Amino acid sequence: MRATFANLFTSLNLEGHALARRDHAASVVCWTLLLVLMAIAVGTLCAAFLWSLEAATRARFDHPWLIFLLPIGGAGIGWLYHRLGRSVEGGNNLIVEQIHEPGGGVPLRMAPLVFLGTIVTHLLGGSAGREGTAVQLGGSLASAVAGWFRLDPSSIRVILMAGVAAGFGAVFGTPLAGAVFALEVLALGRVEYSALVPCLVAALVGDWTCHAWGIHHTAYAVAALGPTEPSLLFEPLLLLKAAMAGCAFGLASLLFAEANHALGGWLKRIIPYGPVRPAIGGLLIIALVYLLGTRAYLGLGVWSLIPGDPTIAGFFQPGRDSWSCALKMLFTVVTLSAGFKGGEVTPLFFIGAALGHALAAPLGVPVDLFAALGFVAVFAGAANTPLACTIMGIELFGAGAALPIAVACFVAYVCSGHNGIYLSQRVAVPKRSRTMLPPDLTLREARAMRPSPDLSAIFLPQSSEGTLMTQTHQLTSREIGMIRIYLKPADKAPPALSKSRWGAKPLYRALVTQAKADGIINAVAHHTHYGFSNHGPVRESGADLSNPHLTMCVELIGAKDQLELFCRTHGALLADKVIVYKHLEHWHVGPGSLEHEDASAAQRAAEAQ
Repeated sequence: MRATFANLFTSLNLEGHALARRDHAASVVCWTLLLVLMAIAVGTLCAAFLWSLEAATRARFDHPWLIFLLPIGGAGIGWLYHRLGRSVEGGNNLIVEQIHEPGGGVPLRMAPLVFLGTIVTHLLGGSAGREGTAVQLGGSLASAVAGWFRLDPSSIRVILMAGVAAGFGAVFGTPLAGAVFALEVLALGRVEYSALVPCLVAALVGDWTCHAWGIHHTAYAVAALGPTEPSLLFEPLLLLKAAMAGCAFGLASLLFAEANHALGGWLKRIIPYGPVRPAIGGLLIIALVYLLGTRAYLGLGVWSLIPGDPTIAGFFQPGRDSWSCALKMLFTVVTLSAGFKGGEVTPLFFIGAALGHALAAPLGVPVDLFAALGFVAVFAGAANTPLACTIMGIELFGAGAALPIAVACFVAYVCSGHNGIYLSQRVAVPKRSRTMLPPDLTLREARAMRPSPDLSAIFLPQSSEGTLMTQTHQLTSREIGMIRIYLKPADKAPPALSKSRWGAKPLYRALVTQAKADGIINAVAHHTHYGFSNHGPVRESGADLSNPHLTMCVELIGAKDQLELFCRTHGALLADKVIVYKHLEHWHVGPGSLEHEDASAAQRAAEAQ
């Protein structure tokens, strides 16, 4: 049966070639059946997740002492991921990477791990969201379905996007936004229309399933958009103020993303052992609670049993609250950077609604309207999905808010720059025309390319000409070699080297893994955009679908005898590949000075005599 389904899916050519009418109809039926069943499973899991999340939140309010277990719970989450979930630690970024380049798949164990981790986080008081869990539930189930039915790479991309759409649409009750989010989140400035209908079907079915289980979502009302003010949306001054607020929303999303990445990277550098990071993060959250004297910024922040606590719903009401935006950002950044699970989106809703609430009085605009704008616009800037967030705003607040929502979301998207909460997103179209970035660069790579400030002039003495007065390091070199192995992303490793349950491991990943095991100094895989190899046809990276047959390169650096041994040992993997060897020098810069080096040379000469 699986072989029959696989053949039928293969017969559905997504690039638009002519098909026999009967085969096309059979393929459409199979796709529809597969999408509906997958979306029902995702919607059911999301319903169970939302019910569990509600129960965990109420238990946290009923038993305030649970917060003291946050470091222990965090350590437990970290230990589970350290032992069982290293391959899924990438979370949403792993799913985005697999959609761009289908390879080893998304392990099914991502679903139970992120489900349990998120519930524990909210039960004990971590400040996190729920979107990450829903997207990962959808992505891991979709990947399992793709492996079970042996789908080809282009079909895997579609089913993964549909899984993301089903999870997002179900968890927020916004199926249209969920469908567009799955198409838009992959790359800045590009929407993957190839999966438009599958994502829409999956998002609708996932949302309907979640509602069928009795799950209801919070309703938000914007009184300023009522029939008493029909001309509100057509006032140019109001739209100008929405654009001004959009700048603030974009900067808030930029600050959130950069703080999250910076703190998370710093914690990983100083605390390499994964289970310790969330334990320390839990202690920091407890310290913040008692330092600030409030628990209002724990959990989702959608509602609270404590009167007077700031909540998302409360920001739609008149009042004065200037600090909730910053405090929620602080609690959430500490929680997520330390390794707790959940997501960023609902905290971003809180931060945006709080910022919109705070801006309403200075701008002289309705509080509920600008809370609604911030609700979606900060997320638009952080996730780089202005279209999806505009549609989400319309689904949540009504079509009457469409114009100011669109203005705020689009301006926030531009103002957030080439940053975001999903570092695996690619830059298809730069936000600014003069920005020079390589094609399809990821946000992670764009972030690494930014120049770091040079503080040497502050801390190191300089001569009058501006150069260092003394050279404090010495240089040594030795002979070394490099080989470049040219292959295709679609090449698979033998089953013996593949640990994935749902498909063969990509050959380039297997080669890098083997190089690490064999003690090679460096091993990296380079993706290309245009070219050919071994007298093959010239190929290029497609605008909508990645080309699994485009040449890529695996580069190994090590001693020449090491590289020769590697090629002889793994000859079965390399037999038909183009391999190039190049002689290099390995430079090592170490502490020392010229005087120290001269003294060492003199000592060696004396010993020789």
